Amino acid sequence: MLYVFLSVCCSVIVSVLLKLARRYSIDISQAITWNYPVAVLLTWFFFRPHVNLEVFKTGPILVYAAVGILLPVIFMVMASSVRVAGIVRTDIAQRLSLLIPLVAAFWLFNETLNPLKMVGVIVGFAAILCSIPWQKQTANRRVLSNAWFYLLIVFLGFGAIDILFKQVAAFKAVPYTTSLFLILILAFIIAFVSLIFRVLTKGARISWPHVMFGWIIGVANFGNILFYLKAHQQLSASPSSVFSAMNIGVITAGAIVGLVLFKERLSLLNKIGIGLAIVAIIIITLSQN
Repeated sequence: MLYVFLSVCCSVIVSVLLKLARRYSIDISQAITWNYPVAVLLTWFFFRPHVNLEVFKTGPILVYAAVGILLPVIFMVMASSVRVAGIVRTDIAQRLSLLIPLVAAFWLFNETLNPLKMVGVIVGFAAILCSIPWQKQTANRRVLSNAWFYLLIVFLGFGAIDILFKQVAAFKAVPYTTSLFLILILAFIIAFVSLIFRVLTKGARISWPHVMFGWIIGVANFGNILFYLKAHQQLSASPSSVFSAMNIGVITAGAIVGLVLFKERLSLLNKIGIGLAIVAIIIITLSQN
């Protein structure tokens, strides 16, 4: 479980960095842009993906393009969500986005939704409703009135990304690491074009603090991917254990970091939401068996 622990740490570090960005006046859109070349280089170094023209002829290019667009866009929304709703709620919304592929499999692909899985979905949606900051916040609170909107987009966005990545994984003609490499390149191109547009039209300036902050995010982002894949390789006979430990670990660690380091305020309903999120993940994991 060492790799699971390291993957959880990297995932929470990304959230912490996004939280710290505003404190140190970091242009988060620049940082997110520069995280991708680091992720691309590390993917090349560790996985040595095999890329040739056949990949572009036979690979699911439209799916690659969709993920390449969604990754930087949802990353930006996630950064805003961490800022206005906090690490705890954002991590819950991100992790419970796994409900969307389950519902999509039932509605779109006619897969069987067994009773246990249905209970998991219901508990998961209850956890999301409990995690939303419903109460009005005073001006000095970090949780703003529009926080629910960012949490909803994080939930829907990561759910859509999860569905697309499952389609990528199902396409066996191209190795998964090669697909990941191409998707990260596309994400960087899209984010970089957006950054250049901002520089030309809004006077934004590319500067080293933003670039280096992005590189640090890129290392943590890639570490999350690397250790998660290694955990699945090491525990190949028990993928559900990796799945549940990763998601529960991120929610728990995110809650501890948010409460201790950033003094995030949670209502009793929000705390119930954390508990329900963990229960939902356990139930969904059991339903896979």
